[in-house]
Amino acid sequence: MTVREIRYSEAVREAMVQEMERDETVFLIGEDIGAYGGAFQVTHGMLEQFGSERIIDTPITELGIAGAATGAALVGMRPIAEIMFMDFVPLASEQLVNQAAKMRFMFGGKATVPLVLRAPIGSGTGAAAQHSQSLENWFVHIPGLKVVMPSTPYDAKGLLIASIRDDNPVIFLEHKLLYKDQGNVPNRPYTIPLGSADVKRKGTDLTIIATSVMVKRALEAAEKLVELGIEAEVIDPRTLKPLDTETIIQSVINTGRALIVHEAVQTGGFGGELSATIVESEAFGYLEAPVVRLAGREIPIPYNRTLEHHSVPQVEDIVEKARDLVQETP
Repeated sequence: MTVREIRYSEAVREAMVQEMERDETVFLIGEDIGAYGGAFQVTHGMLEQFGSERIIDTPITELGIAGAATGAALVGMRPIAEIMFMDFVPLASEQLVNQAAKMRFMFGGKATVPLVLRAPIGSGTGAAAQHSQSLENWFVHIPGLKVVMPSTPYDAKGLLIASIRDDNPVIFLEHKLLYKDQGNVPNRPYTIPLGSADVKRKGTDLTIIATSVMVKRALEAAEKLVELGIEAEVIDPRTLKPLDTETIIQSVINTGRALIVHEAVQTGGFGGELSATIVESEAFGYLEAPVVRLAGREIPIPYNRTLEHHSVPQVEDIVEKARDLVQETP
């Protein structure tokens, strides 16, 4: 097995290519994924390799894409549906929420819906209010759906292959700012189990639980905190549903403090669920300070670059919150 450095976008593409080579029931469907190569060029070259019967360009119809994928999954295929931006996944919600998520339960386990819905999420590209949202918690709330948010190229490949092989519908979310990030990735197929968090950095003074691009910022913040004499442990849940509660709770027991960081707005965000998970567990008795959440501001993402920058947590914000949390007197 060879390990080499590739981009996050290349890791996503490689996962899809290798699974399509391995399993002829896997196919892609979405807007501009063929000749154009996808809005972020993730599927570039796949039309030439697999042909138009397995790389299916569609009209602008998110509901139709999700419906076709759901139907195909029910009859034995393993579709990968791409929605161009997370902001438009709500248009596909009827099929995802009322059909794909529920079929296995409604038919007593006799039906499976092995589909993956991929979508770019997040701000930072100047795409403004209607193309920059982080709506992951909308789908965490739905029984029957799994939600995956990888933060590194290695995780992206392993988690996507695991998602494609899963017999349940998976919402697979890729932050736009991560596509160009590089990391070491094995050339052979491998899987990372859904529901397995990763401790990205060991620490003793507080636990920072971050998702997607915020993992990268949390790690940068952790290095700056060292200069203040603070050692932060950084945990990436990787999958929001299923959630690896054991790793998170044990870390908070060890450090006594928890800072939760995500880009989505705080109200109704995943940070509230994480906070409840911590305080309802045995970790509550070990807390030396209240659980703190750091999230996006309660506004649509602005087009202005300066305002956009300040609308979501940045490295300096994480440093400030972590410092204040550690300095808080028990």
